[in-house]
Amino acid sequence: MNLRTVLTPETVNLHLKGTTKEEIIDELLEVLIAAGKVSNKEAARECVLDRERKMSTGMKHGIAIPHGKTDTVSDLVACIGISDTPVDFDSLDQEPCRIFIMTLSPVNKTGPHLQFLAEVSLLFKSAEKREQILKTSDKAQVIKILTE
Repeated sequence: MNLRTVLTPETVNLHLKGTTKEEIIDELLEVLIAAGKVSNKEAARECVLDRERKMSTGMKHGIAIPHGKTDTVSDLVACIGISDTPVDFDSLDQEPCRIFIMTLSPVNKTGPHLQFLAEVSLLFKSAEKREQILKTSDKAQVIKILTE
C-alpha cells in the first residue's frame, strides 16, 4: 500500500468546519465526491455511520479514522481533513480530534483496507508528525509528512 497513490492535494482539506462527528464525516465525504472518488454520498455516509455505531473510529492523540466498506467506490479511496477546532469523536482516550483520515473500500476487497488502516495508525504514533500536520498550511506538505 502506497499512501502517495491514494492521497492527493484534492483529497486534503486543511480547514474542516464541522463541530460534530456527523458534520466532519459529511465534510470528508464532500472532499471525496469533489475529487470524483465516490459515486453516491448517501450510501457512503450510511456505511461510515454504521461503522461508527458499532465502535467509534476516534483513536488517540487527536486522530480519528472514519472508514467503511461500500459499493460506491471501485478501489480504496481516502482523504485527510484537519479541523480548525477540536471535535468530540468518542475517542479511545476521551480526547477530541483534529486530524481525520477517512477511507472507503469496496465490499469485496479486504486486503488494501486493512493495510491502509495499519499503515495510517503507525504514522500517527509520532507526536512530531502530528504536530507538523496541524501546523502546515500546504496540502502537498501534509501528504509529504505522512509518507516520509
